[in-house]
Amino acid sequence: MSVRPGKGFFVRFVWAVAAFVLATVMIGAGIAQRTIFEGPKTETAAISVKDEAPYILIDGAVLNQMPGTQTLRAQAEGDLFASYGRTADMEDWLADATYNHVSLGKDGKIDTTLVEPEIEPAPSEGDAGAADDAGAATDAAAGDAAAPAEGGDAAATAGRNPAGSDLWLDEYTQKDLLIAPLQLPEGMSVLVAADGTQPAPSKVTVTWPLQTSTPWAGPLIVGGAILMAVGVFLYILGIRHVRRRRGPRRKGLPLPVTEPIDISALDDDDKGVISAQAAPTRRAVAGSRRAFAALPIVAVSALLFTGCSADAWPQFGSTPTPSPSASVIAPDGQQAPAVTKAQAERIMTRIAATVAEADAALDGDLAETRLSGAALAARDTNYKLRSAIADYKAPDPILAKPLSVILPQAFDGWPRSVIVVGADDESKTSSIMVMSQQDPWTDYRVSYIANLEASTTLPNLAPTYIGAPQVEPDSPFLMLAPQDVAAAYADVIDKGEQSEYYGLFEADGDQLRTSIAADRTRRLDDFNKTANNTTATLTFAASAGSQPPFALQTVESGAIVAVNIDETDTATPTNPDAVIKLDNSPTVKALAAADQSATGFLTTFSDQVFFYVPGPGSNEKIRLLGYSSAILEAKVIS
Repeated sequence: MSVRPGKGFFVRFVWAVAAFVLATVMIGAGIAQRTIFEGPKTETAAISVKDEAPYILIDGAVLNQMPGTQTLRAQAEGDLFASYGRTADMEDWLADATYNHVSLGKDGKIDTTLVEPEIEPAPSEGDAGAADDAGAATDAAAGDAAAPAEGGDAAATAGRNPAGSDLWLDEYTQKDLLIAPLQLPEGMSVLVAADGTQPAPSKVTVTWPLQTSTPWAGPLIVGGAILMAVGVFLYILGIRHVRRRRGPRRKGLPLPVTEPIDISALDDDDKGVISAQAAPTRRAVAGSRRAFAALPIVAVSALLFTGCSADAWPQFGSTPTPSPSASVIAPDGQQAPAVTKAQAERIMTRIAATVAEADAALDGDLAETRLSGAALAARDTNYKLRSAIADYKAPDPILAKPLSVILPQAFDGWPRSVIVVGADDESKTSSIMVMSQQDPWTDYRVSYIANLEASTTLPNLAPTYIGAPQVEPDSPFLMLAPQDVAAAYADVIDKGEQSEYYGLFEADGDQLRTSIAADRTRRLDDFNKTANNTTATLTFAASAGSQPPFALQTVESGAIVAVNIDETDTATPTNPDAVIKLDNSPTVKALAAADQSATGFLTTFSDQVFFYVPGPGSNEKIRLLGYSSAILEAKVIS
């Protein structure tokens, strides 16, 4: 009797085939979105340069003409250089050079213009001397600015290597230069060069990523995989239904009569042998079914991983935005800060390395490349003493990392300065410094260095990304003008409570006044052990030093003021037959180049002092923040 599949089998089979077809279409469409229909992932613009020049300046507008990060690539022989920074700073640095300026035209196309420095008109015969002086001053300001090429025209000058300048926010040097990712804000530009002498690379490209999201690829692939699993399930149900219908029926054909088997007629070898044609066991059938069902599970898993990336799924809902945080807003009209945090840390690291090398070699010329003012004068004296006295103490190193405070001057021109505070975690000491850059071509140099007291609390300062304006030396908007602070404090040192300025300065916590008073008492006692005021006298005086003050504004309309104070000791004989000897003063002997004098000795100590000077309406007093003292010079009184 034949068994025909029932209606249920055909229904299941039809639905299974339909599921297979629809799943194939959906998976194919999803994969196609991620492959052949996806389109390019990047767009590249080539920057063409017609005229050779040692530098290429690329405006930020060129880099930001498309959304997203940029990848800049320059190709040429040898090492290539690239840096980025404020556009105005880079244009100032290139003011005396020929360069290609890449900008975005009004039509949205990239334009390249050759920019040449302006040539000053030739001076008249009567102004020749003044012109020579002006030219010399310009060359000195430019530092390593170009010099006329030998045998060439005066306008044809050698290039200036841009590598290592403190002006850049960041820089790169490598072969086949590639910078990625790069995303500059408005007002920034990129400088590309070789070494400032060779022509800049002519092959420069900018690449942007394109938005290639396929939000329906994931749902199509996963939905197709689910449909395929449903189709497999329906197909298995149909097969199972057919197999069940093939089972025994009550009304079937009559079975043949079973007859006994004569076992004695069988050979011994055939006894107990089961035929190889036996039907498969239920376990074997179940195993084959599991193997068959495992295939779609593996396929589904592979397809799920195919569409798991975020850009293969639709994004529902609004993009979360961070909650606003408290911020400080720069006053209207305030200019940009001189440096960024990363830039200041890099500069201070360079300064610390150079000064450490100069300290080890007692090289004043090398120290001068990174120090100036009172800081350089103290170093020069230390080098002289260490070359004459074997065990003389070396100066404290420059603390470059970490910088706990960075207060840049908010100023677009030059000179520009920064106040920083460096710390040493091992010795638990901190120092406050002022570093300044005189022009676009010179490096930052530290002019003031002082040690901060352990209990010192700095006033509230503007954040690094805003900076603070410089306070003019004669500003009337402080309790005391910066140019008057040094002289007033020197008067307090000499006269104490009798000084007219005594009430302006906070006495509590002022370790400098305490140490000066104790040192003067000790030295006077030692001096009187031999002189007894009968043969010689020792007098002390403090005055404003020769270095100009520097001040940056604080949040409360006060200012951090750095000044230089000189302490002078004068030892003179009062008896015409007396002689001042320096038996116990090796430092004075080494600096004065004499061990005795009938006219006496004049010794000067230099103090680098930082104050917080409040505004005129404040209830606070002028507070000492930090100081450092070192011998400056000693000479025979003529």
